[in-house]
Parts: sequence; structure tokens; C-alpha cells
Amino acid sequence: MLLNRLPLMVATVLMAAGCTAPAAETHYTVEDFAKVRKFDAHVHLNVKDPAFVEQAKADNFELLTINVDYPAFPSIADQADAAHHFHKADPQHFHYAATFTMQGFGTPEWAGKTNAYIDSEADQGALGVKVWKNIGMVEKDKDGKLIFIDDAGFDPVIAHIEQRGLVFIAHQAEPKNAWLPVEEMTTTNDKLYFGNFPEYHMYKQPHMPRYEALIAARDRFVTKHPELNFVGAHMGSLEWSVDEAAKFLDAHPNATLELAARITQIQYQSVRDHDKVRNFFIKYQDRLMYGTDLTLNPGDDPAAFRATAHEYWRNDWAYLATDTVRRVDDIEADVTGLNLPKSVIDKLYYTNAKRVFFNQNKN
Repeated sequence: MLLNRLPLMVATVLMAAGCTAPAAETHYTVEDFAKVRKFDAHVHLNVKDPAFVEQAKADNFELLTINVDYPAFPSIADQADAAHHFHKADPQHFHYAATFTMQGFGTPEWAGKTNAYIDSEADQGALGVKVWKNIGMVEKDKDGKLIFIDDAGFDPVIAHIEQRGLVFIAHQAEPKNAWLPVEEMTTTNDKLYFGNFPEYHMYKQPHMPRYEALIAARDRFVTKHPELNFVGAHMGSLEWSVDEAAKFLDAHPNATLELAARITQIQYQSVRDHDKVRNFFIKYQDRLMYGTDLTLNPGDDPAAFRATAHEYWRNDWAYLATDTVRRVDDIEADVTGLNLPKSVIDKLYYTNAKRVFFNQNKN
């Protein structure tokens, strides 16, 4: 249900009219892209084909592949098998996060079985555990009611994750666009997707939880577990407002947000208030991580995927690290890059991920 959708690819990159070149010692350039160590903290490598890893090495990326309880992906076991394969081959550059099944949730044995599985994955190198938006939007209890992330049934598993020193990655809700009329959505991709698949358009599904209810459950969960190393996937589903993202980070000092598949929503805001968005990244430079949601699945063309990944990574770099102007078709606008200082880019692209995922006491 509810496909993860990558934004539409952008068009030609142009130099910003009237912009002077930033000082080399304070800012990176487009040409610096492959020279700088980087970490993509949200990808899905679901096959044993080496194309993804090879392109990542060519572009100077480490990868964190995230297993997910998503029916359109291979089984959790197959995802884990691919992750184990690449992690064993190159543990310095390839990392992964595990997930767990909701089958049996609410039964006396579910927590014990889930914790045993998490232990097995952690012992094989998993750095964290991911939960998906099926919690809150799909999974139901024995009474037929949707299960939310702050349900007490998760408590023993969350306590175990915390005790093991693992990161907890949560994707809750959809982009807020899903709850808006099509004409009010901020990206062309969402307009097309939800227009073509009205069953996933929450605005037309009044029986489903509202966006605010899902976010409130997530916030209650994070408040309930203040010591948990929490990562909000996809900007914590607050992609529509850097102001709301700032409020979340202020309220939850042990939380981090990553950018996967939400750059265009951020660009939509920066077109309207460039300084606000740029200042957000600078103020919260220790709380944000780069990620993409790039996915290599069975049946995908590896060569085509490599080209797409390379273009995607370079386009994001141009937006975040430089002041170039790019036409972004998904928001039908010319977007000026944020031109973040080197020190901020280094945190966003590398050191924050290293701190979040590796400076833990895993036992």
C-alpha cells in the first residue's frame, strides 16, 4: 500500500544569474560532489546485484539500506538476505537496518519472538530497526481497530531496541499532500499519483485517520521514549513545513530527521522563502541527515538505475551545497540552491549519520 514515490527528475542545471562564486574555503562546488565523503541514510537495496553499491562507491557514498514491512517489496527475509550479503562483503561502506513483522501483534508471544529476531539481526550487523506507515494506516488489532505507534503493545520491543543501543527509524503517515484536494497539492508528482490512485488519496478516504492524528500518535510515542535514538524518516512527515519540523526537533532533543524523498517539498518552500529554509538547515545542522529512498528491486534495470541514482545524487548536491539554479519540474519552478556552508554539508551528508548510527553502545 502507498508506494514510496521519488520526486520527478529535474531538468538542466544553470548557473545562478548574478550570483558570485562562493569562497572556496567556505562552500563546495558542483565539481566537489565526488570528492566529498557522503552517507545516504535511506535506501532500499533489495537484490544482490552490485549496481547500487558500485555507483555508491563511484560517487563516494556509504549506504544504509533499510528493510521494511512493505508488501510491494520482496519478503523481509529476502531483504535481510541481500543486506547480509553486501554488509559481509564491505562492512565499512554498506550498512543496514532491520524491520519486523506485525503478524501476531497482540498475542503473548509476539514481543519475545520480535526481540529474538531483532537480536539475530543486530548480531549480524544491523544498526537499527525500521517501522513503516502500515502502523497507523493498515494494521489492525483483534477488534478491527487500527494500531497506532504509541500502542502499549510495542513497549517491550522498544525497550529492547533501546537496551541494545539500536536506532529506531519510523515512517509514519504520508506526505501531507495526501490529505489535501488535488488542486491544493504542492508537487506535480503527488497530483498525478493521487489523481490516478484515489484509493490512496486520504482526502477521499474519510474513514482513515487524519494526518494530524497520525502525527500526534508519533509525537506521543517519541515523548514516551525520550532516551530512544529516534530517526524520523522522510522529514518525519513534516516535509511541508520547516517551521513544524523545527518545533518537533525542539520538543524532542534525541530525535533526528532525514530528507529521503522529500527534497521537492523543501524546494517548494525555499522558492517562497529561501532564507527561512536555509536558516533552518543551518540552525538544525546537527539534527538532519541526507537520504534519498533510492530503491533497486528485482526486475529493475541495473544500468538504468545507476544513471538515475547518479543524477539524483548530483541534483540534490547542487541544491544543498551550491547556489546554482535548477528547473525543478515537479514544482514547476526555478530553484536556487541553498548554498550551505561546508561545515553544514559535512554534517548533513556524513558526520551526523556516523554519530547517530555508530556512536551507540550496542550489546
